[in-house]
Formats: sequence, C-alpha cells, structure tokens
Amino acid sequence: MTNPTVLFVGDSVTDCGRREDPTGLGNGYVRAVVDSGALQGFRVLNRGISGDRVRDLRARWSDDVVAEQPDVVSILVGVNDTWRRYDSDDPTSAEEFERDYRAILEALPATTRLVLVEPFLLPVTEAQAAWREDLDPKIAVVRRLAAERSAVLVDADVHLTAAGDAADLADDGVHPTPRGHAELAELWLDRAKPVLAGLGE
Repeated sequence: MTNPTVLFVGDSVTDCGRREDPTGLGNGYVRAVVDSGALQGFRVLNRGISGDRVRDLRARWSDDVVAEQPDVVSILVGVNDTWRRYDSDDPTSAEEFERDYRAILEALPATTRLVLVEPFLLPVTEAQAAWREDLDPKIAVVRRLAAERSAVLVDADVHLTAAGDAADLADDGVHPTPRGHAELAELWLDRAKPVLAGLGE
C-alpha cells in the first residue's frame, strides 16, 4: 500500500524556499506541519511558487498537482491577486478569482480531499489597510467554495488577525514570521483533522 499524499500548493507563504531545500518542504508552515509528526506515514509535497496568483496555479495545475494524484490538496492563494492591484496596477477581480479557483477545484477527482486556506493580510501600514476592500471579496469566494465542495476551511485571516501584533506575525503584513508560520501550522493541523482522518492508517 502506497503512502497517502498530502500536497500543499500556493504562493510564497507556502513556497518558503522549498526549491532550495533538499527535502522540498521549505522553511515555513509546511515544514512546521511535517515537523509536528501529525503527517507521519504520509507523502508530503510542497508545490508553492512565490508570486503566484490563482491564474498561475491554474496554468501549472495539471503538471504540479493533478499529475501527483494527491489524496489531500491544501490551497493557499489570493494575496498576490490583491497585491498586484496596488503595486503593479494589475488587478484580479473577484469574479476572475472565483472563475480560476473553481477551475482548479473542478480539475481534481471528486475523491480528492480539500483544505482551502483563506488568504490573509495583517496590515502593518496605513496603505495596506486599504487592501481589505480588494481582499475581503476573495476571502468570501474561498469560504463559499469550501462550503460548496465540503472542503475544510482554514480560517487563517480570522485567526491570525486575532492572534496578536501584526508585525510579530508578518513583519511586512503578508509573509509570516517564524511565529506566524507556527500559528498557521497549528491552525492548519487543527482544522484539517477531518480530511486526514482514516488516511495513513
């Protein structure tokens, strides 16, 4: 019997240097989840790529995700879809975000267990506080898709916002500090229990 596969995919928050890491896990929340021992007996893959938006995930989905035949797919994407509006005048509408997010979910077999992680923003500047008007509709899309697909929702935006000083968790408002990654890993492990149950036994 082959070990069940858990595949994490997303942007830099997931990537965390995984392509320079001999284990391929990186040094962020994915590593912390694995180091917890909760995924012992699982094959764990990190397919995060820094800078990715949901359209980028869609473009590489077949090769990087579907081809691995994962039992569980965990997706964390969305903050770059907001960020590029403000730093590059290259917005992604909530409708485009939902279209591409739906497409990647529909490309997975119906038996794939899903963990959808809210994109999050912990504003450390006044300018970032204004990003909420763009990000909040995308968070709503993730929540809606999680409900429709009976996926686990990891309420990262809600949890991290309430967890303490923003700069202590993500010193630039977006990329977690070691403490931020630890908080995210702990939350992921708690919320993902239903999809992990029965696998790897």
